[in-house]
Amino acid sequence: MRSDWEVVIGLETHAQLNTRSKIFSGASTAFGAEPNVQASAVDIALPGVLPVLNRGAVERAIRFGLSIGATVAPRSVFARKNYFYPDLPKGYQISQFELPVVQGGTITIRVGEGEKAYEKTVRLTRAHLEEDAGKSLHEDFHGQSGIDLNRAGTPLLEIVTEPDMASAAEAVAYARALHALVQWIDICDGNMQEGSFRCDANVSVRRPGEPLGTRREIKNLNSFRFLQQAIEYEIGWQIDEIESGRAIQQATVLFDPDTGETRMMRSKEDAHDYRYFPDPDLLPLVIDADWIARVKGELPELPVQLAQRLQDEYGLSAYDAATLTASRDTAQYYLDALAAGGAALAKPLANWVMGELAARLNREERSLADSPVSPAQLAGLMARIADSTISNNIAKKVFDALWNGEGATADEVIEKQGLKQVTDASAIEPIIDEVLAANPKSVEEFRAGKEKAFNALVGQVMKASKGKASPAQVNELLKKKLGG
Repeated sequence: MRSDWEVVIGLETHAQLNTRSKIFSGASTAFGAEPNVQASAVDIALPGVLPVLNRGAVERAIRFGLSIGATVAPRSVFARKNYFYPDLPKGYQISQFELPVVQGGTITIRVGEGEKAYEKTVRLTRAHLEEDAGKSLHEDFHGQSGIDLNRAGTPLLEIVTEPDMASAAEAVAYARALHALVQWIDICDGNMQEGSFRCDANVSVRRPGEPLGTRREIKNLNSFRFLQQAIEYEIGWQIDEIESGRAIQQATVLFDPDTGETRMMRSKEDAHDYRYFPDPDLLPLVIDADWIARVKGELPELPVQLAQRLQDEYGLSAYDAATLTASRDTAQYYLDALAAGGAALAKPLANWVMGELAARLNREERSLADSPVSPAQLAGLMARIADSTISNNIAKKVFDALWNGEGATADEVIEKQGLKQVTDASAIEPIIDEVLAANPKSVEEFRAGKEKAFNALVGQVMKASKGKASPAQVNELLKKKLGG
């Protein structure tokens, strides 16, 4: 983006809470049921029914508020948000308006990689409890729409930021951090394909120093890639409109992944007057200090806290610590491996968890829970590299064997396949002599000052030893021979 424009972005995220039943009824929240078999009389507000608040949904909201350093309101109120839409048959949605359960808070994000990476704190305005609407189905009805009310009444936590983000990259970094956090504290499964975690992005542009521009809201983005593409397109579109002399009209838009463009859903003139008023069937939600203290005592160590501990206690870089704490599964795997291997292996374990292990899981489309190599096995492998039993290259062969179930431990694989590193100079010297005799040109080039020739000779020795020679020993002995 050109430097003569500033971007202002705020996100609203709907996180579906992972309760077994809905927020105001006992109906199931399970995904994938036949249409309309999980819509109770309460969910669609048939005459005579009364909503009853799900305590588990409230506890999850408290957990979230504590994890972001927010104020958990001692008293909050549910309101009826009135609007007509086919998948909201009762004509209103139960939500929170003036008094949300979570107020304020922050999430720190890390944007970019390497030397250009930076941290930024995003302020949250609020997070409030509400029920989801149903779902309109268009594909299978040939000019008509079907309505599935299974989602009606599903508990949501709507999480709203201040307009603190200044690029699509920052918005995606925030969404990823939030996605990881709600799974870390076990309030949402984060399944974006099933609609458990979806974002709305409010985007505006302005010239530096000018007041905030007119925002447009991009609705229902259910992947990080779409979030990035939608925001980038919207930024470019708004700048082009203004530079062409046209004013931006406040509007709600949808992103079309097929075209990569946003399109109008409704303009400001079409916006609903929701006519919020307190729900007469629900008492104010009162959360006392003891309840908050109990939930706080049950919270796990949070990713920001763990990342800092990994830096302070084990000397990991900020990047490594942030990567290892990007998901609770990854963090737990690393901590288990660290417990098995000890603090001395902290850095090599981090490298292998982020490198070889992550690459193999990605290549085979496995989750960490399905890894054939356990944390203890990986720690055992790192220990054999550390004590020079095997080299890094041989370690990859051992890792492959463990992955394929060819041994219970690294030691067993090393013994069975005869992979132990050769460190005895008397065994390595004859190999070096043979390589030097077979490569006189490389010897000449090295003595003429070409360092690459030395590396080529090391490679030939390692190849001749089938990777078993100690690289450090090879380097040392080879330099002595060539120096003589």
